[in-house]
Amino acid sequence: MQSQVEGIVIRTMPYGETNKIVTLFTREAGKITCMARGAKKPASRLAAITQVFTHGTFSIYKGRGMGTLQAGDPLESLRHIREDIMSTAYASYVTELIDRLTEQDEPQPVVFDMLYQALHAIDEGYDPEAITLFVEWKMLQLAGLTPTLHQCANCGATEGEFAFSFQELGFLCHRCFHIDRFIIRLSPALVKLIRTFYFVPIERVGSLTLKKESKTLLKQIVRTIYEEKAGIRLKSRKFLEQLERTPEFLPKKEELPKDE
Repeated sequence: MQSQVEGIVIRTMPYGETNKIVTLFTREAGKITCMARGAKKPASRLAAITQVFTHGTFSIYKGRGMGTLQAGDPLESLRHIREDIMSTAYASYVTELIDRLTEQDEPQPVVFDMLYQALHAIDEGYDPEAITLFVEWKMLQLAGLTPTLHQCANCGATEGEFAFSFQELGFLCHRCFHIDRFIIRLSPALVKLIRTFYFVPIERVGSLTLKKESKTLLKQIVRTIYEEKAGIRLKSRKFLEQLERTPEFLPKKEELPKDE
């Protein structure tokens, strides 16, 4: 059976001397894996379309077992991502997280749209760290994790000072701080940021400018949730953290304004 899908290449793996196994995240069918025969040959018509982060339309023949990629037409190459090491690292982290948290052949148009918007925002030069944080907080639900962020996880209060509790998986108000001795105290600005990343659509997040300290704390919280509550630590995270610690690889930008 032949099918035509719109998708983004999120992973490739060599198979034999000339072939690739390609994982696509598609608008119509969710995550699908197919064989691209001869795609490792430079002259192959599948060589360009099977590069990671390529957004295109793909013609796939599906019989028994794995499908076969027969043809493809690129819609966008998102070339800037591949040309900038930091953009590549963050985009790789985003695609690996989505790959890890989704099942094969399960349509998830909301996830496709988020992946599409996130990669485009990175490609267009928006802060890749902020975009990645957005995806991390949004994907918690697909990991079966639903932190309580609209009120206190213990008493339900919506007003007051808040801290984050891994024990309660959510916010605790100042009246309930005693419940967890390992809470992370948060400023009102950080409470607002966490809620923004979790609840607000990505097109309203892309233009956010954040202090380095804010991003570091928000990463610490969300990645600890993935590790402690879901047992997830991504391979691409180690490379990303090495780059973040290496000043010569960091993009040289003007100092960003403080959080609103």
